[in-house]
Amino acid sequence: QVQLVESGGGLVQPGGSLRLSCAASGSILRINAMGWYRQAPGKQRELVAIMFSRGSTNYADSVKGRFTISRDNAKNTVYLQMNSLKPEDTAVYYCRLTQSTETYWGQGTQVTVSS
Repeated sequence: QVQLVESGGGLVQPGGSLRLSCAASGSILRINAMGWYRQAPGKQRELVAIMFSRGSTNYADSVKGRFTISRDNAKNTVYLQMNSLKPEDTAVYYCRLTQSTETYWGQGTQVTVSS
């Protein structure tokens, strides 16, 4: 089993920044990818950003140029730096880890962008 613990969410004004962290622990073997997803009320969960084992990344079009995913391999931690936040970025943000055929999700952290 792998445990994912997210942190860094909160309330921020439009135009502000937040950094989310996701620390993985437990039976970590060979991580294929770690990424961030979000789910706003009444909407489906969607990919925000993902980083693969060799370092390549993908971003949702809506966050390109504003969000940056990074990782610390020594700490098995992935980060999401979110800049120029907009009200439409408000959602619960979930961390996801895949290794082999296994997929793990974090518990989610709320991000609210409002004045």
